[in-house]
Amino acid sequence: MATNSANLYVTVEPDVKEQAERILSALGIPASNAINMFYHQIILHNGMPFDVTLPHRKPLSFDELSEDELAAELEKGYQDMLAGRTKPANEVFENLERKYGI
Repeated sequence: MATNSANLYVTVEPDVKEQAERILSALGIPASNAINMFYHQIILHNGMPFDVTLPHRKPLSFDELSEDELAAELEKGYQDMLAGRTKPANEVFENLERKYGI
């Protein structure tokens, strides 16, 4: 039984294509089948079959920052202070204690 098909032309970063096709090959799935499966999932979910969101920013760990990144973070804090976008420490601790019993 012959099936109808449509051509799809996309531009993909070469390294992304290579990595994905290596994984698909190990799974025994041709790239065209994977794309077809992806499209079916879009239809089933009436949208993307996964959340498309920005990753949550994890709290900064200063030991993981470069000297320039640390300087940039300190500058942001300094600018917040100058602009009045800060709270006194005792107010912050009172709010934490009230909310979390800390």
